[in-house]
This record gives sequence, C-alpha cells and structure tokens, in this order.
Amino acid sequence: MNDIYEVIKVPNPVLKQTALAVEAVDQEIKDQITRMIATMYANSGVGLAANQVGILNRILVMDVTQNADGPGTPICMVNPEIIWASEERSLYQEGCLSLPQQFADIERPASVRISYLDENGAAQEMLTNADENLLLNHCVQHEMDHLDGALFSDYLSALKRNMMIKRVQKLEKNQHVL
Repeated sequence: MNDIYEVIKVPNPVLKQTALAVEAVDQEIKDQITRMIATMYANSGVGLAANQVGILNRILVMDVTQNADGPGTPICMVNPEIIWASEERSLYQEGCLSLPQQFADIERPASVRISYLDENGAAQEMLTNADENLLLNHCVQHEMDHLDGALFSDYLSALKRNMMIKRVQKLEKNQHVL
C-alpha cells in the first residue's frame, strides 16, 4: 500500500461527483483516513476530501493547527452534515489542492454546526465560529462542498472559474514537460 494518494486536479470529473455515505467505520476506512491525512500533509494542505483522491465516500480530513514546527491535531469527519448554519456571513481567501496556486475570497456562513462520525465511528458534533477560528470555519465547509461535488471556484463567475481551470491545466502541462 502506498503511503499517500495522488491529489486529483481540475477538470477531472470525479471532483464534480457526489460522494456516498460510509456504511461503517471499519479497518479499510481507517486505513483510508490515515492515507488521506498523510496525503494532506505531503501536499502542504490544511484539508482534503475523499473526492480529491478519487474515492467517492463521505470522508474529509483537516488540520488547521499545523505550523512551521509540523503537523498539529488532525480532525477526521465521516458522513459530515451541516445541521445548522448562521445567517451571518464570513469572507476568507480560499485555495485548494485540486486547484493549485489559485485563490479567491469566498463568502460562507460565519458559523455552522456539523454532525459526523469520528475515525472510530463515534457520533460527534462541532460548532465552528469565524470569529474564533476563521480558517477552521471555512475549511470544514470547503471540504464538505467537495463531498457534494462543489469546488470553491463554483462560487465565482464563469469567467474567473474558467481562467482558474486554464491556469491549473497550464501548470500541470508545464510540470509534465520538466
């Protein structure tokens, strides 16, 4: 088994597909979570959804506590679901491992409550608040969007979105030439 997955880039159609619920958190799912966390760190990401590694199940991982000294405390969510969202909005400049070197200011709810299963299959809830942790609030919503086949670029105009995709394709092409 490889330690990490390959991160899929736009315009791969798997990124636009809806992931399916996980039936049970078994050893195979735990192994997937471990590899996803390793993949996230290897690519200097703060979050990663299963779609981004070509797996269509509802799993995301994130670590918004990592810093120059190394990894922090990763969070894993299986079958996450937003059960409440504030009307108040928050703006944050987002990027994505599937759209490398592309960034845009994205508006999202300033606070959400999420129910999910942790890496052991135990039911959990998390309340995010942009005033307390802006990155966590946007990261969890960004990764959950992936599970529904949405990218942060979908919040932009068609012109900006298409320009981003073209830039990513050019970057990928140039990397394969080297």
